[in-house]
Parts: sequence; structure tokens; C-alpha cells
Amino acid sequence: MIKQLFVTGCLLGLSIQALAIPTTAPTIEPTKMQSVTTRKLVEMLSSRHYRNLVVDDALSEAFLDKYLSSLDPARMFFLAADIEEFTKHKHQFDNDFKSGDLAYGFSIYDRYRQRLTGRLESVIRILEDKKHLFDFTKDEMVELDREESPWPKTLAEADELWDKRLRLSILNQKLSGKEPEKARETLLKRYQNQLKRIAQQTGADVYESLINSLTLLYDPHTNYFSPRTSENFNINMSLSLEGIGAVLQSEDEHTKIVRLVAGGPAHKQGQLKPADKIVGVGQGEKGEITDVIGWRLDEVVDKIRGKKGSIVRLEVLDEDDTTRVIAIKRDQVKLEDQAAQKAILEIDDNGVKRKVGVIDIPAFYIDFKAARAGDPNYRSTTRDVARLVTELKNEGVNGIVLDLRSNGGGSLQEATQLTDLFINQGPVVQIRSSDGRVARDHRAYSSALYSGPMAVLINRLSASASEIFAGAIQDYQRGLVVGTPSFGKGTVQLLTRMPEGELKLTESKFYRVSGESTQHRGVVPDITMPAIVNHDEVGESAYENALPWDTIHAAAHARYFDFSKIMPTLTKNHEARIKDNPDFIFIKEQFALSSKNAERTHVSLNKKTREAEKADMEARALAIENKRRIAKKEKPFANIQAYKDDQENKEEERNANYGSKDSQIDIKDDAMLTETGYILVDLANALSSDMVALQAPLHKKR
Repeated sequence: MIKQLFVTGCLLGLSIQALAIPTTAPTIEPTKMQSVTTRKLVEMLSSRHYRNLVVDDALSEAFLDKYLSSLDPARMFFLAADIEEFTKHKHQFDNDFKSGDLAYGFSIYDRYRQRLTGRLESVIRILEDKKHLFDFTKDEMVELDREESPWPKTLAEADELWDKRLRLSILNQKLSGKEPEKARETLLKRYQNQLKRIAQQTGADVYESLINSLTLLYDPHTNYFSPRTSENFNINMSLSLEGIGAVLQSEDEHTKIVRLVAGGPAHKQGQLKPADKIVGVGQGEKGEITDVIGWRLDEVVDKIRGKKGSIVRLEVLDEDDTTRVIAIKRDQVKLEDQAAQKAILEIDDNGVKRKVGVIDIPAFYIDFKAARAGDPNYRSTTRDVARLVTELKNEGVNGIVLDLRSNGGGSLQEATQLTDLFINQGPVVQIRSSDGRVARDHRAYSSALYSGPMAVLINRLSASASEIFAGAIQDYQRGLVVGTPSFGKGTVQLLTRMPEGELKLTESKFYRVSGESTQHRGVVPDITMPAIVNHDEVGESAYENALPWDTIHAAAHARYFDFSKIMPTLTKNHEARIKDNPDFIFIKEQFALSSKNAERTHVSLNKKTREAEKADMEARALAIENKRRIAKKEKPFANIQAYKDDQENKEEERNANYGSKDSQIDIKDDAMLTETGYILVDLANALSSDMVALQAPLHKKR
């Protein structure tokens, strides 16, 4: 997996003599309350976490590796001698944590601050020197991912890494269209800001960094929150705070988009994508964009938040190493913005028009306040979908597709009740706690509202509650699951207040009624569509130390159909349809081009070489687009600029339609949804011709 560690750039001809003597900074000491918190935290991890890890020498050694990696992921600050010194104490930390002794962990951080401060001061001096020129004519390469590379043995080796690092940053800025002086100015501000932040660090910052290197050994969702971070827990800038509606996380120096909140401003605007990295934030339509590489997550969030109706501009780096600026109008996510909506898709079945109902479900929502107040008209996913299903039945549809693409989950209660609309009585999900007990309390109790053919459409961003629903439909063989493997988030977290701060701890796992976990592997579709996001970058399996997929005993449940008899035919028909379909060819070729670019391990520092590579990538992208247009009898673009202009026009159109109700479910030109419609018609034909045995008839009335 390629990580863009070097977007910030490197120094040419840097004299490092000043770095031989690290800049001193006031030492930060741990507090007594942090010591108390550590003892309590270790006790909770040992007794309540789902993963049973022993706090011993092996864990101590793993902690040191994790801690050093979190501080210096590109291995450009610490020297090999530092690592050798630290390693002598690799079996000490388990005992330190049990006793609450944080001194040595803080001393490692102090060494890191000294190395970092000295390096930043040297880089700033170089950038301030207008006489210092950067050479982009040499045929040199930069290693992109240094996670497994050796630590530099000498300052000279570290200097060489930083020489290339700074040059790459400046070259990337220039290739993005910035003038040389503007590129230098941007980087100068970046490093000055980082130096300022280092000086402002507190003991709470150090403690949070240190202790999370321990918690993350258990799983990626177990985290310690300092009092300041607790205020921003589950930062999504959507429900109670006005922002863009995106879930963010820190990755090395960057702020990465994990997912978009359904119905939120970024989701509606349509340009921001998971795995994008935010490198700059600007206020208003013309405000200067502030470089945010190296900023803390909460600081970036503070920049993105703002008054409802105002504009925030994000400079975003995508996986192709290209940057773009996205303007988003801040707003709050309203319940009606997340509401399920319907449409009808017409499918040509050998000359006969079939109607397929489509219900788009962006999230599993419920208006808890209205429900608790006894409001008979409170909104929820299940209530809205029940109404839409009834309307579609009255319109005579031949089947229904439930579109859960990019549905990140929500209420477990709603996932259970939604399943109840399509099956008779039975369990929906099993929950296994850390002590081994299995609960099957989440059940369907009523007769099914809809008994006709159905399909569930998922993608990599369908997570949590979406996976519970899709998994239940698949296990009951009630309908087909179509798309790409889902996210794989199958764990449950509990937030507990500590003597200081809070601990979010993974205490249980979800299991399907079949006994299979939804964790890590996700829900695997019955019929697979081409991937549009890199599964190595997005999804539970992309996280280090994610809990594994496993199984428990199945819960007794019905199986409504035997799809195995017709799956070969359905799959064959599907593959035949998409083989020559211009839209699917485009999806596959575009993903292949992006994946090939992401596989790079090194990048050139030669400006002409990089310009040629950029031109080649643009030409390939244009060729892929024109191939689709020609196949669909549309006029091809004359050149790359015409293609870019068309993309800008579409972006302006999306912005113009921002917030309109009709823009939330647009089935036009949705190749995957259309193909799901064809699959469902094939299924309906098979059901009507008695090709599939009906083992447990569904009631037609609720």
C-alpha cells in the first residue's frame, strides 16, 4: 500500500551542521493524573476488550514499534543510534504501564521534539534564503513509502532524505500550477506552522500520542481521548456542528477523508471522495487557502467548521498525486436530507418493459426525540421505507432494489426493523461480547410487508448497520446482494470516562445469523460489480490490527429460496451484459489506471520527466473517456482541456442543484444501478417460472 509520505518535499545542497546539535526545548513531564489514568486504562484493556492481549514483553516490544512509527512514520527524524538506544528498553513498557510510570515514554517523545525542531528550523532557513536554488534537472528518484526502510545511520543520510523531500514538495507545488515563489512561500508557512505547533504542545498531547500507541495494538477503534479531543469525539461536522458532513482521520501528516455523511453538504456536492487527503483549507469563495499538512486533526476540523451557509474551500490531494480545490457550502445534516427516497427504473426484458422499484437509503436514521415524545408521525428509516414499498407495490413494480451504497450505518434498531419488512419472524444479528456471551435480542417479529423479488446494492462504503441488513437478507436467501464487498466494520465500541479523558473500547462483535462475522471481510456480494475505490486504502481491512473475520454457531433461521440453482445463469447473464458495456469498460479501465499509478514505489525529481508522466496520465484518461463516448455515439473531446472544461461545467451544475430534493436520487446514467435492475428482472423471471424452490412462503400482508 503506497502512502504519500513525501508530498511535503526535500532540500537540495543543505548544510546540516546546525543539526548536529539538536535545538533544546522545555521538557514535558507526565502528571500524576496521567499515571492514575494509565493504570485504570491497562486494567480495562485487559478485562473488557474483545481481543484478549496479555500485557507482557511481547506487547511491550510491539508498543515501541508502534510508538516510533507513529512519531516518525517516514523514518526521517530519528537516527539508527536513537532506535538502538530505545530498543534496549523494549521490554520495559509493559511494567511501566501497569505501574503508571510514563517517564521513559515521555523521554522518547522529548528526543523526537528535539530532532523535529532542529530539522524544521534548518528547513525554514533554507526556504528563507532566496539565493538558494532548487535543481529539478537531475534524474533522481524519491522513495514514496519508507515505513520499512532503514533508519538513517548518520546526519548526512538524514540530510539526503530531507534534500529530496523538500525538492519533491516544491516540484509538486509547481506541477499543480503554483509559481516558484508561491510554492516556496507555501512551504515556508507550512514548516513555520509546524514549528509553532511543536512549541505549543502540552503534556496532554504527548500522553495521547503515547497511550494510543498502546490502545491501537488492540484494534483500530480503541482510542484514548484527551479532554480536548473528547470534545471532538466522532468528529463528523454534521449533526450538532455546522460543517461539511465528513468523517476524518489523521494519516501521517495528512487529514484523510474516511467517509461522507449521508445527506451532508459534501455528500450532496459530490466532488469529495473517501481516501482524499485535505492539504489546504480556505474561507469563502476567494479567501487564501491555508496549508494544513502536519496539523492536528482537531485544528483542521476547526478550520473546516463555520457558520451555516458560508463557503469553505478544500484543497484536496487524491491518490493520483493531483490536487484540486473543492468549494462546499456549510450546513447541518437534517433528517429529511437522509430520508429514503424512491424511483422507478425501466428495464428492457427482450422487448418487454419491466418496472423495477429503487429505494435509496443513505443512512439508518430515527428521530429519537420525536419517538420518545410519542409523536405518531416520527421519522425513521423503517417507517419511510415501508411507505415507499407500499407505493411501489401499488405502481406494479416487478421487483425492488434497496440501494445501500455509501450508507455508513446508523441505528442498529432500524437495521433490525428494516429487515422485518422483508422477512417473517426470526433473528437478524448476533452480538458476541468479550466474555463469550452471545445475544440474539435483535429480531424480526412481524410478517413481511413485501414478498416479491428484491436485491440489495452495496459498495465498499456500506458499513455497520448496512452490513447487518445486507447480511441478513443474504443469509435468509430472501434476496440477492449485488455490488462490491462492504466495509467490514463489525465491532461495537463503548465510551467510558477515565480519571482524565475518555476511552473508546471495542467490547463486542456483530455476527450474522449464519454465524459469520461482518468484521474485516464485510458482506461478499452474490454477484460482484467492478471496484471503484481501492480496497487496500478504504475499508476495515486497510486498518492495522483490525480484528479478524471469524465465525460462531449459526442461529436458527429460515431460508426462503434456493438461489444456488440459478446463480450460474444469473452470473453468466450479468457478465455477458457488462462485457461490452461502455460504462463498465470505462469503470474498469479508469480503476486500472488509478491503481497502476498508486503502485509506484518511487517518483522522479526531474521536472521534465514528471511533466511527461502527467501528460501521459491525462492522455490515457482522455482516451478512456473518449472510448466510452464513441461507444455511446457521443462526440469525443478534442483535447484534454475540452475534457477538463466539461468536468468543470458538470461541477457547476452540481453546485447549482445543491440542496434540491431531486438531486438526492438520480438514477440517470447509473450503470451499476441499471445492471442491478437487469439482474433483478432475471431473478423475477426465474421465480415466476418456478426455477427456484420457495421453502418458507412469505405472507403478503403485514
